[in-house]
Amino acid sequence: MPLVTSKKMLLDAQKGDYAVGAFNVENMEMVMAVIDAAEELHAPVILQTTPSTVKYGGLNLYYANVKAAAELASVPVALHLDHGSSFELAMQALREGYTSIMIDGSHLSLEENAAISKSVVAACHPSYIPVEGELGRVGGKEDDLEGGDGGFTSPDEAAYFVEKTGIDYLAVSIGTAHGVYSGVPNIRIDILKEIRKKVSIPLVLHGTSGLADETVQECIREGICKVNYATDLRIAFSEGVKAVLKENQSVIDPKTYGKRGREFVKHYVWNKISVCGSGGKAGNYE
Repeated sequence: MPLVTSKKMLLDAQKGDYAVGAFNVENMEMVMAVIDAAEELHAPVILQTTPSTVKYGGLNLYYANVKAAAELASVPVALHLDHGSSFELAMQALREGYTSIMIDGSHLSLEENAAISKSVVAACHPSYIPVEGELGRVGGKEDDLEGGDGGFTSPDEAAYFVEKTGIDYLAVSIGTAHGVYSGVPNIRIDILKEIRKKVSIPLVLHGTSGLADETVQECIREGICKVNYATDLRIAFSEGVKAVLKENQSVIDPKTYGKRGREFVKHYVWNKISVCGSGGKAGNYE
């Protein structure tokens, strides 16, 4: 089916007490793997690209790739700009055809973050494209994204931010981190509960790669409607490629090791869609 926006996906998830998996993709094989897993589980799914991925391949290339794959699929697929780093990039993604936009002003002051987020909302909403904002700072490092030690989202500031900006979803910082965890993360479910009391829009969890499935599911029970996975998909694809080359270093056909990488990613995504509880939910779009 044609690309859809993420708005209905997340509102349905909020009503149904599950979450939609949002998976960062880097190449054609990863796009196909994510959609294959969603097809098998009959689940809605969000594919994402970061600014560094866009810089590497271009918005038009990733849009065309995901659009073509989505049109062959029987499940709803949204294409999301993850961690949009500027108003200009957000507008470029909007014009290209992305069906969901994130503007990440979490490194700015509260008022500066609200101002840039509001401006992106004002530009996207006339085209019915939803906007994700972020408040607090998810720690760790991924690509060009440097979150340092992070910083928790204030529930009171979250309520103000949502009211001020008109965003459709809010990414919260409750102790997760981008990249690979160096220890066991301390996830502040208590903060998530307080945010949920003050904010009515769907909430988003970043930095989920490596987080225990049970912890993710607890967060979903407390209001998380979109769960982002990135680092572990890269690891899965790389492990698939390495496995082929370890077996036979003379392999020169990218399709051979690309296929194994795709299989590894599909297996990972299949498991995470199951964790999110979104399997069988694609029927809401038929």
